[in-house]
Amino acid sequence: MPRSILKINIANELDVVLAYKRAKQLSEKLGITIANQTKFATAVSEICRNVVEHVGNGTIVFNLPEEHGVKYIEAVVSDRGRGIGNIDYLLKQHKGSSTMKGSGLANSRKLVDFFTIESEFEKGTRVTLRQRLQHNAPPVTKAIAESWTYEFDTDSVSPYAEIKRQNMQLLEVLDQLRERNEVAEQQLQEISRLNEQLQQNNQEIQVLLQEREQQNERLQEINKELDTFAHTVSHDLRAPLQNIDGLARAMQDYLESNRLDDVKELLPLLHKQTTRMDQFIMSILSYSLAGSRNIAKSKVDLLEVLREIKGLLRVPEHVQILFPATTFTLTTEVILLHQVFSNLIGNAIKYHDMQQGATISVSFNIQHDWVLFTVEDNGPGIPDALHTNIFNMYFTVNKATAGTGLGLAIVKKIITGKGGKIWVESKGRGSRFTFTWPAAELTPLV
Repeated sequence: MPRSILKINIANELDVVLAYKRAKQLSEKLGITIANQTKFATAVSEICRNVVEHVGNGTIVFNLPEEHGVKYIEAVVSDRGRGIGNIDYLLKQHKGSSTMKGSGLANSRKLVDFFTIESEFEKGTRVTLRQRLQHNAPPVTKAIAESWTYEFDTDSVSPYAEIKRQNMQLLEVLDQLRERNEVAEQQLQEISRLNEQLQQNNQEIQVLLQEREQQNERLQEINKELDTFAHTVSHDLRAPLQNIDGLARAMQDYLESNRLDDVKELLPLLHKQTTRMDQFIMSILSYSLAGSRNIAKSKVDLLEVLREIKGLLRVPEHVQILFPATTFTLTTEVILLHQVFSNLIGNAIKYHDMQQGATISVSFNIQHDWVLFTVEDNGPGIPDALHTNIFNMYFTVNKATAGTGLGLAIVKKIITGKGGKIWVESKGRGSRFTFTWPAAELTPLV
């Protein structure tokens, strides 16, 4: 019976980072080589991430089993989800692939000495990962295990927890300020009965208090956004870096052992991690750019912008993109207009499910002070319940499709910054995105 030394509940991406770190720390304490430490921790991270993405919550238990005189460090990741019905397919069909759904299981199996998976319908899944210990690995007594647990309990995982703690303290201070404001208002009301001049001053103070309350509410919104950013960056930037470091160390170990075939198998994993980091970083930069107020305006033709976007996107042969028959010029921030159309057209291409007859059309209609632009497709459509959520940061309609969940958030931020609006209409098949752009930026054709 393996001896359990640590248990972690897995419910979000921060828990995935914690599981990675604990796997690395335990491996180091047990005398495992640096390359094998990172491989084991990377495999643990991949399986825990599967739990978060596909089930929502689960647990990981670290044990120290021994079989036939060989000692291991063991990680058992389990959940109570619906189970996996095509395990053999996922383990066999994704050999050498790092981008297809289910590749995390096959990739993790390559990184550890022992891998098993058990899954039952409606009863959940249990994945066991083991890394062999050296014959001279230090013994682990109950006292040593307890000292490790105490050390882990006092260890900080990421800036996320500290930011969260500071935000809670700030909210407590704000509550105290509100209570004091109520007392001050009562005192001002009493003074106002004694002196009309002071009553006028009290009214001015009330205005200041309301402004401060608005600032406090805005500060809470900023704290929430900072909380989300800290959470995402701590995982989406740190986890790929850790995985890249682990893969690089593993490749170095293989090269030193002249195991070139094993090195080739790790290259797709390395490419996946670098692509993921690049995509996330570019999306964060675009989101930041969407809030800039210092971008110079220039004169541009609408059709020229649309044709340039089409040339930059990867448009499959079976997808037809239709542009307006007429055009006009605008004096505007071209990069912002480019961002809006490239995200909307790019999403229509990415999520289209037809292998022939797929169409995406762009049209416009000038109404008084606004130009109404429309990007419409005949794809799978968007459920009514998601029409609002799709514009939220980090929200994706199809988690199986690679994406950062920032594209439509960038679009909304740009359009609202221009004073316009954006909405989506979808009934059954097809989606129609409409947004408004200031007609004041229109200029006559020369």
